Amino acid sequence: MGPPRGMIDLSAILLAGGRARRLDGAVKPLQTVGGRTLLDIAVSAATGAGADPIITVGPVMPAAGAVRWTREDPPFGGPVAGVIAGFHAMTTAVAAVPAWTLVLACDLPRADAAVPLLTAAAPLVGADVDAVCLGDATGRPQFLVGLFRSRALGAQIERMPRSGRDAAVRELVADLAVTVVGDPHSGGAAALSSDRAAALSFDVDTWEDLEAARRAGEDGNRE
Repeated sequence: MGPPRGMIDLSAILLAGGRARRLDGAVKPLQTVGGRTLLDIAVSAATGAGADPIITVGPVMPAAGAVRWTREDPPFGGPVAGVIAGFHAMTTAVAAVPAWTLVLACDLPRADAAVPLLTAAAPLVGADVDAVCLGDATGRPQFLVGLFRSRALGAQIERMPRSGRDAAVRELVADLAVTVVGDPHSGGAAALSSDRAAALSFDVDTWEDLEAARRAGEDGNRE
């Protein structure tokens, strides 16, 4: 059976296993924005896109949705190791690997709005495009908010030494042809200042980021 009408053939890898050093070691995916955890926002975005399976990489924690859990071994190997662990878990969980794989960090308060931009763009790109990623305020691709052709991503993974441990994300994507999707909520370079939390690519790294995301929330919820 193919994907639901209007959706692409898609799996998802959600990255939820970092150390969150700039949040004093707090469990970042369980921090709330607008009454939902960052993890639940990511799960909602992947579910809304029709992703199946949804593989979450990190320690098992409460999640509002149907997800499968895995972890890189050893833990805290960095995002590339997380992507590789998630990809391997996905390929063993399905009979046929979906055409596209969503890679999404669990620190994006506006993932629900970012992912539909990617899934709308993916069917429109040429066959020579390997990935569709969200652009930040300066237009740089955010590879942890991206859709990857599973075949191309798998080929890159096979080339990564040490299962990607401590590798930079740019090493994983170095040979991929990437299309960048502009963020309609970004005001360009000016968005790097007071309005930066309105950007879809805005991620939570610090307590200040978390407060900015809460202030920017539509319901104005603050905890």
